[in-house]
Amino acid sequence: MDKGQIAAVLQILKRYNLKGTEELLRKEASLEDNADEDVLQPDSSVSSVLTGYKSDGDPETYEASYMELKHFVEGTLDIYKHELGTILYPVFVHMYLELVYNGHTEKAVALMKKFGPEQDSYYQDDLKKLALVMKPDHMNGNELADTFKSNQFIIRISRDTLSLLKRHLNDKKASVLLNIIQEHLYFDMYEGVARNKKQIDATSGAIGGEAKRQDNKTKVYYGIPKLPDIQSLSAPVEEEEEVGDQDNPDKPKKKKAKKDPLFSKKTKSDPNAPPADRIPVPELKDNDKLEKVKALREASKRIVLGPELLPSCCCYTLLNANYSVCCAEVSEDSSMLAVGFNDSIIKVFTLVPQKLKAMKSAEQLEEVNIEAEDVLVRMMDERSGETSRKLCGHGGAVYSVSFSPDRALLLSCSEDTTIRLWSLQIWTCLVVYKGHMFPVWDVKFSPLGYYFASASYDRTARLWATDHYQPLRLFTGHFSDVNCIQFHPNSNYVATGSSDRRVCLWDCATGNHVRLMTGHKSPIHALAFSVCGRFLASSGTDSGVLIWDLSHGHLIAQLMGHERAVHCLAFSRCGNVLVSAGLDCSMKIWDFTKLTEDASSEEVNVSHNPDVKIGTEYLIRDFATKNSPLINLHFTRRNLLLAVAIFDGTNV
Repeated sequence: MDKGQIAAVLQILKRYNLKGTEELLRKEASLEDNADEDVLQPDSSVSSVLTGYKSDGDPETYEASYMELKHFVEGTLDIYKHELGTILYPVFVHMYLELVYNGHTEKAVALMKKFGPEQDSYYQDDLKKLALVMKPDHMNGNELADTFKSNQFIIRISRDTLSLLKRHLNDKKASVLLNIIQEHLYFDMYEGVARNKKQIDATSGAIGGEAKRQDNKTKVYYGIPKLPDIQSLSAPVEEEEEVGDQDNPDKPKKKKAKKDPLFSKKTKSDPNAPPADRIPVPELKDNDKLEKVKALREASKRIVLGPELLPSCCCYTLLNANYSVCCAEVSEDSSMLAVGFNDSIIKVFTLVPQKLKAMKSAEQLEEVNIEAEDVLVRMMDERSGETSRKLCGHGGAVYSVSFSPDRALLLSCSEDTTIRLWSLQIWTCLVVYKGHMFPVWDVKFSPLGYYFASASYDRTARLWATDHYQPLRLFTGHFSDVNCIQFHPNSNYVATGSSDRRVCLWDCATGNHVRLMTGHKSPIHALAFSVCGRFLASSGTDSGVLIWDLSHGHLIAQLMGHERAVHCLAFSRCGNVLVSAGLDCSMKIWDFTKLTEDASSEEVNVSHNPDVKIGTEYLIRDFATKNSPLINLHFTRRNLLLAVAIFDGTNV
């Protein structure tokens, strides 16, 4: 498509009001003033028209065009070389796909063998999958080919670097290269100095390129709302005597309840917290309020952790279960452990002296006084107590389990594409939620206990409510399966991690993504929000732990040290330390307070990502297990660290 055709398409879109953005109008005006200066930037509204590989150029020119582009990049000044180098990979992929699409298989294979190995190391696994595409029919159903065909590759680039590239292409008149760049690449231009190699590598690696700056401009209410008033239900700590009436010393002295110091301090409202009515919140029942009072009392006795005071750790090791355990989860009050197995079974264990009881029979329940304050206790059969219970119902491996905050319910998701809600009082399935069309990898209860979210192989995440059969929100936009999901502490947002190596933050109120963060080099498997709600930690098979600042969507640190995939993350209840663990049989404790202090002391350049702290600078301590990969981490209300591991006898 030449310059005149592009201008005509823009005019047609304008007539039918199909543009919808000021950015497009700006580009059109720039096109009329100087066609050469804007020929590279494609129109997002016509991207669907330009995604096919319809042009059948001379197959002999592809290798020469790529080689010429490569020499141009290598010959430029160092200040621009690294940013210009980011276009080599997407151009190479599209050249390969275009050759395959037009039947030039031999040329495509030769191009892959010659230039494939020299692409960045984190793209090599993708290129192995791409090399399997040998015919046009192979492109259908290939995840990578589908993504590149239907989406523009995003490249964040400075104005000076982009101008340099434009001048080179206009001078060379390379039609094959020019067509690919203008149709399949999107340049997210920013003002300022071009980024260096370290800055570029920190945010590269995702299937679709980097995130646009526009993706991270929406305001995020990352603060934590004030706790509801539950002081009225708290029992007085003790009674103290008042001074008697001096005129009548024989008169009995009055007593008044002493104020509970737990509620004497007034909490300040967080200016970054969402409005209280932003999402519907279920009304707290009296039992829920009493449970919150209990949680606050326990939290008041917790240890404040730090470099000088490390957490004590208790590790529960599952024996004889190396190839059968899929997931594990500890309840919020640390009283129960649920384990999901690949034979579709769920087992719930008690971690406290109290045993797991079943409900009395229907005949016995008729004799229970429903007006009694301890009616739930009376409904349980004391003789039925066991240390573990089994839940059966799924038709495939159980990939994730999640306790409700009140410990009355348990969610599970499975290979059978369903999500099940279990009662932990009658020990049976209450609801089967159907909506996903493929296996569901992860499910999480909201801190509120009413909402829950799921992540699936079908590339979607969904928001549900326990009293609705259908999902409330459908979160779409990932290019590959969504592996993990996590609720923000204020329940207004959910974060997702995907095999497309992108982390997304979704707004539960609108269903839109409000943050898109790139930097992982492999699939993401674990997410954890900081206690304050501003930061998000993510990890996966690339063995790194990435820390994101949600206020701008910037990557601020990449914690290194693990040798294999990191499958679990947990922040202490005080928020001072972050713990990571995974398949390398090690658990690492990081000084999160120092990390955030160092990050906040630096000036942030909002036009593009700032420098990222990389390494083990913030590592406080490293614990190792004996041939036991860790699959779950949990901090108790008093900041005792609980870990769940699987003993691997094959490595002994």
